[in-house]
Amino acid sequence: MSDYPQVTRDDVLAATKRIYGSVLRTPLIETQIRGARVWLKCECLQTGGSFKLRGATNRLMQLNEEERGRGVVAFSSGNHAQGVAIAAKRLGIPATIVMPSDAPAPKVEGTRAQGAEIVFYDRRSEDRIVISEHIARETGATVVPSFDDPHIVAGQGTVGLEILDQLNEAGIALPRRIVVNCGGGGLASGIALACPDAEIVPVEPEGWDDMRLSLEGGSIVPVGPDAPPTMCDAIQTPLVSPITFGVLNARGVRGVAVSEAEVAEAVRWAWQEHQLVVEPGGAASIAAALSGKVEIEPETVLVVSGGNIDPALHARLVA
Repeated sequence: MSDYPQVTRDDVLAATKRIYGSVLRTPLIETQIRGARVWLKCECLQTGGSFKLRGATNRLMQLNEEERGRGVVAFSSGNHAQGVAIAAKRLGIPATIVMPSDAPAPKVEGTRAQGAEIVFYDRRSEDRIVISEHIARETGATVVPSFDDPHIVAGQGTVGLEILDQLNEAGIALPRRIVVNCGGGGLASGIALACPDAEIVPVEPEGWDDMRLSLEGGSIVPVGPDAPPTMCDAIQTPLVSPITFGVLNARGVRGVAVSEAEVAEAVRWAWQEHQLVVEPGGAASIAAALSGKVEIEPETVLVVSGGNIDPALHARLVA
């Protein structure tokens, strides 16, 4: 892991100052699950509908003028796409986004509405990284990964610093446990850096729980070729990053996996209890708590990471 760029808590603190005023300070809501108090960190209410604007803004703000002129290229099923597109539009940077052909329509439309060019690919037969790197060679654009970048991780970690501040304002010294939806691990590792005294629990869909298996085995393992379909497109990542794995592994983190039925119940619960529109990948943390796969201890925080869900799917899940 020493060959990969390192990211520290100081980088998260610097990111907070850098992106101040460019992202929302999202609500931290008190609620009850199985009779115990928990807190919901509502990044589903962030500009663009997810936490991804944080890392994208931190990364793009550090491009020089020449790099900004050549543009950026990113690959994403939607949330990182929208985060990069929004940040790029604000900074006057051309953006190309490589998206799977089965990406949810609201995410495609939201990305296109920010003026980004979209290139579609087949999730099962094509490699989004290869496509992005080809575009970068052809155009000179800078590739902006969704999690395999220290500046992205530092930006996502600002969620953790906000949690600390908001709990302190509520008269609580520190969070005991923070449950985080996990795809590539950018958000989970960033929060792990920001909140060194909290237990971090990454949550993934069953069959796509490569971070859980990697942490248990002590080395990175990819998602298997027979991985099942999942509603959780936002955290449907085939391989985690040495950067994110390294941070979480150093902390001795252990993850859990949730089923499609448990995720559906979490989406339904968020709407019925708090009128929060939460996408499946953004509700996995809630699913882990509701199902009992994560024990509810005092001052447990569930990060609700995204709300970009197709309205028809949401209607079916909450009915």
